[in-house]
Parts: sequence; structure tokens; C-alpha cells
Amino acid sequence: MAKTRSARLKAKQTRSAQHVCSAHRALKRQLIDAGKVLVAEGQDDFTRGHISFRVPDAPSLFFMKAHSIGLDEITMQNILTIDLEGNVVSGSARRHSEVYIHSEIFKARPDVNCVIHTHPAFSIALSATGRPLKCYSQSGALFYEALGSYADTINLIRTQAMGAGVARALGRGYAVLLKNHGVVVAGATVEEAVIRLIMLENGARVQLLAEAAGDPVPEFSRADIEKLKADISQPEQFKINFDYLVRRVKRRG
Repeated sequence: MAKTRSARLKAKQTRSAQHVCSAHRALKRQLIDAGKVLVAEGQDDFTRGHISFRVPDAPSLFFMKAHSIGLDEITMQNILTIDLEGNVVSGSARRHSEVYIHSEIFKARPDVNCVIHTHPAFSIALSATGRPLKCYSQSGALFYEALGSYADTINLIRTQAMGAGVARALGRGYAVLLKNHGVVVAGATVEEAVIRLIMLENGARVQLLAEAAGDPVPEFSRADIEKLKADISQPEQFKINFDYLVRRVKRRG
């Protein structure tokens, strides 16, 4: 009987380990797809920019893109596993020096599972003006009165203290402009973070175009904007649009 119970326990543990490995592989494939989508959407800046995802069964660890590769060059083999102090615990590739953007946000926000940092042109330009993002488009509504700003430095976020500053600027929101540097976007899922990032850049682009064209008319009412914000913040919306962008990238080869 003891041997039978031991065999059953071992089989159960094996199945559990296989399930975890399968879930990890699926998440890594999603990071790979996300990297290709981001490049297709113009979010790349040489090999700069990075994406991470919290390990579901080990929340004090996260998967992260490695240094020295483009967002569209992420593979199963070069994804690193990192702890909340910024130490690499698995993988042999070089770690990004700005790892602390990710680790400090994961520390501060248990609800966040995905963090992305990129250098999109229109968002950087908006950050340089010091003006808030306005709701001059539906994309802008997604961040209505909820876009953080980090203005301590233009430099790389290479220390825990600097990363903690970005996390404070993020607050309870999902995006922060790093003045004259880039953006950081967070989400509960890869889909959410990617779509929020793309919509932030779209909102910044429309605003700068509208302001360059003249004096924009007043925004719609707070109630109207808040209703739209709630509608486009649904998890299903993020997934539908992310899945479409993945299909489009794959069609283009």
C-alpha cells in the first residue's frame, strides 16, 4: 500500500511539474509574439526596450527579454528568469541594466504581471512638452487622468532607487511617461500591456497633431470619457486586439 501511495504521489507531482512547464512555455511564446508585434508597431529602438512577465507559480520571479537583442529576436532560449532584486536565476544571456524598472514595479504592484519599456517617438515628444495627455482620441481616453510622469532624470534606470521612483510615478495607474526618455506600461496580462502601449503612442500622436494644427476644441464631458474608458479597458478588448496583431505579424512573415 505504501509503495502504491508513493507511486501515485510521484505521478501526481510529475503531472504538476509538466503542467507548470507547459504554462511557462506558453507564456514565453506570448512574450516572443509580443516582441514581434511591438517591432511591427514601431516600438523598437535598436536593441533597447524590454518586456517582462511575472512567473505565475513563483511571483517573486519574472521572465524578461535579454540585453543585446531586438524585441523581435526573443526566443525560448534567451529569455531570462530574474528575481525581485534584479538577480538572474536562470539563463545565460546578458541582463538589461534597466531591470529595476520591472523588479520595482512588480514589488509595488501585486496586480501587475507584465511590464514593458520602450522609446516611442510621439510619447517622448509629449513628455518633453510637460503637458498632460488629453482625450483628443479614443486612445487618449484609455489614460484619462491616469498617466504618470517621471522627471528625475533622462538617464537609464539602473538602480533600485530609480526603479522605485518609476514605480511611484506609475502609482495605481498603468502607464508612465519618462521625460525625454520613453514610456513604461504595465498590465495584468501581456495582451493588456501591449495594447495599452500601442494606444498610448496613438493618443500622443493624435494630440501632437491636433495641437500643431491649431487650438483643439474642448474635450467631451468627463462622464462620456469615463464611459468610453471603461468600455475599452475590458480584458476581452485587449485580447481580441492583441491576437489580431499577432495574426497580422505572422501573415507578413
